[in-house]
Amino acid sequence: MSSANETARFLIIDDHPLFREALHSAVRMAYPDVDTVEARSITEALEHLAGPKPFDLALLDLSMPDVHGFDGLLQLRTRYPRLPVVVVSGHEEPKIISEALSYGAAGFIPKSVRKTDLANAIRSVMEGAIHVPENYEGQAPDAESADRAEMVRRLAKLTPQQLRVLQMLRQGLLNKQIAFELQVGETTVKAHVSEILRKLNVYSRTQAVIEVSKLDNAELFREQSGF
Repeated sequence: MSSANETARFLIIDDHPLFREALHSAVRMAYPDVDTVEARSITEALEHLAGPKPFDLALLDLSMPDVHGFDGLLQLRTRYPRLPVVVVSGHEEPKIISEALSYGAAGFIPKSVRKTDLANAIRSVMEGAIHVPENYEGQAPDAESADRAEMVRRLAKLTPQQLRVLQMLRQGLLNKQIAFELQVGETTVKAHVSEILRKLNVYSRTQAVIEVSKLDNAELFREQSGF
């Protein structure tokens, strides 16, 4: 995080240039001297985050080309748990807002809000508040959402390399294929898989894939091509 004497630094993650510009405008309304960096994918965002200069806030569109559902938010939260991530989405369903907050989002801003409201929301998050839309009443957590939240907490224990291995397991890759992609030995991959199973408290790689796949919440978007 920037000190009081440093310029705030925001990461805008959205694959639509027009909305990236809209976010830039709203951010500058709240913080005229802000330093903003753009990312058109989660992969590009992670590359920026791995750089030497830290960010104070990330503004994330859930509908990104290289992830599905909440995967992008989960990757940011598990790799950079201290970075506040605000979801800015065109989807405003209460359940989506609840899911985003349960996965650690610092706020949820609909894309339909006015620029002044967007600027105020960004300012409130920077001041430590959890921002939600005015008409959002929240939903009582049920057993299923509690289970998902618990799995997210377990995912946070994984190292970046273990997260990459888990993503490859979800793609159906074999150990030797994962070893080739990561340029490591199969023994190293096996060790990573064992740690993944232990940290996620599951007994097989198949169960790990099934449990983590539940986090996609795909039933909400089966008639859409993503968020």
